[in-house]
Amino acid sequence: MFENIFTQEAWIEAWEIARTEIPLALWETVYVTVLSMVFAIIIGLPLGVLLVVGEKDGIMPLPKWLMATLGFIINLLRSIPFIILIVIVIPLTRAIVGTSVGTVASIVPLVIASFPFIARLVETSLREVDRNVIEAAQSMGASPMRIITCVLIPESVPSLLSNLTIAITTVIGFTAMSGVLGGGGLGKIAIHYGYNRYKYLVMIFATAILVILVQIVQSVGRWLAQKADRRLKK
Repeated sequence: MFENIFTQEAWIEAWEIARTEIPLALWETVYVTVLSMVFAIIIGLPLGVLLVVGEKDGIMPLPKWLMATLGFIINLLRSIPFIILIVIVIPLTRAIVGTSVGTVASIVPLVIASFPFIARLVETSLREVDRNVIEAAQSMGASPMRIITCVLIPESVPSLLSNLTIAITTVIGFTAMSGVLGGGGLGKIAIHYGYNRYKYLVMIFATAILVILVQIVQSVGRWLAQKADRRLKK
């Protein structure tokens, strides 16, 4: 089986599949990643802020039972392996998008898997903010919401960008994993052709593109974090 991987016929066939299938698959991967991250940030960013400001000595203390419940839900969702989560949320996915397979359907489990992760990353970034800066804002009479929007988040922008870069690369990996259960994108190409049809060159092509995509995201994220850090230090 393996001796036929790098034959001329295999190269020609793999190139034809790559030329016709991979451009659309790449677009699907980017499309799903961007939409999933947008929805995950919309949910995860406020939750991450609450985890910091709502604690007992925070700027906006919340009931202990509420914080405990919030932490439990986030930890619970983070502990479920993504491949299992896809199966668990099939009824919810079908209720929202009308189907449990395909590119659009994969967004639902991706968001559910990503927003708890983002919430914890946001929490980590906000905890890095100098406590003296927060106390200075409080001494000047700033409201909790103003401290959040004008102190906590702006001061943690470089760390937030670095952590969100990690989240994006994680979601890209999740999109590839969703191809096992009918999701679209490069993961589908790798599984459908590389695994099911033993066209390992196609799988190598798809994997290489995923690696390149992650490297691009990582480089851009690092550059943005460095630029933001320099801006805040001025």
